[in-house]
Amino acid sequence: MRLIKQNFERDGSGFVTLFPEEPEDMWYAYNLIRPKDLLRASAIRRVTTESATGSTSSTRVQTTLTIRVASLDFDPQSSQLHVSGRIVEETKVAKVGQYHTLDLELQRNFTLEKDGEEAWDSVARGIIKEACDPVKSADVWAVVMQEGLANLAVLTGARTVLRQRVEVSIPRKRGGRADDHDKGLEKFFQTTLDTLLRQIDLKESKPILLASPGFTAASFKKFILDTATRTGNKALMAQKANIIITHSSSGHLHSLNEVLQLPEVIARLKDTQYAQEAKLMDDFMTLLRKDDGRTWYGPKEIERAVEKGAVGRGGGVLLISNALFRAQDVATRKRWVRLVDRVRDVEGGEVRTLSSEHESGKRLDGLGGIAAILTFPLDDLDDEKDIEAEIPHEAPNGAQI
Repeated sequence: MRLIKQNFERDGSGFVTLFPEEPEDMWYAYNLIRPKDLLRASAIRRVTTESATGSTSSTRVQTTLTIRVASLDFDPQSSQLHVSGRIVEETKVAKVGQYHTLDLELQRNFTLEKDGEEAWDSVARGIIKEACDPVKSADVWAVVMQEGLANLAVLTGARTVLRQRVEVSIPRKRGGRADDHDKGLEKFFQTTLDTLLRQIDLKESKPILLASPGFTAASFKKFILDTATRTGNKALMAQKANIIITHSSSGHLHSLNEVLQLPEVIARLKDTQYAQEAKLMDDFMTLLRKDDGRTWYGPKEIERAVEKGAVGRGGGVLLISNALFRAQDVATRKRWVRLVDRVRDVEGGEVRTLSSEHESGKRLDGLGGIAAILTFPLDDLDDEKDIEAEIPHEAPNGAQI
């Protein structure tokens, strides 16, 4: 994502113009745009005209529209973001109050305006900073496979995305048909490699994880290196050191979660954001099992711990799911923003926002979307009388807490 222009007022209102460059940027836009925001972007509008004779004709006209956001629809597999709302600025082809859905596109600017006090809060500004980070890119490429089936996925700092699924029929080894099996396997490897090469940039040095039951992944690695040698592809041969071979229970994508928890894989991927977040959740669960009052989870329990100053300097860590910041209710979102600001700016603790699209974030969502490692133990936080004002609380799945 490229930052084109921004203007924030002292009261927290303002606007930002962004230029999405890659599919991952749509995920950041999805987390940034909220209902009631103003969104200005390129659009295709169908215009119907009537001639003097009474006949009508319809044409598609490209224009720029500004809408008041009502709802968002994000497709995680295709990274497509559709934003719906009512038009607030009249144009030659659209009237105020008409409904339109903007399809945000790569390589096209969009301008997002938030009005109201503290609209551009610390979390929203943090999303912009992370999205426009020049080193932000794919952390890991993964191929989870078995004979005849391969799932190609990319792990980024925010989520795991299935890029392509490869299926090739391979004859079984029986009745003297070993040659047919070998030919089918070679075709499968070649198709998988061709698909992988269309996805990755060989100029980059990123880990490439190959996982399978049995020896399929190891055989695929040998096929890759043999192909690089035969074709003289030095860039592909240079990826040899980046290829990681490991075992999985199947070639289906869900097996990737178990693969990423293997100690040898964690050791190789220790510098990636995914591995760091996974380790953080593992450390939390280890401390939780000790039941010594140093770890708590749940909205009210964590707020009480912060009130007591237990999530601050000296090892306090607040773990919060980014799903909580997508709350439709403004008061609910502000509740979490205030909590994050207090831990980070007042108490001096560490705040880690986990992606709900990663396995670590899903584990955190299962705990209510928020947890903490305390600087000192506290007992019976869940038994204390609730003295806070009644505020509707949204869980990551939209339910009330």
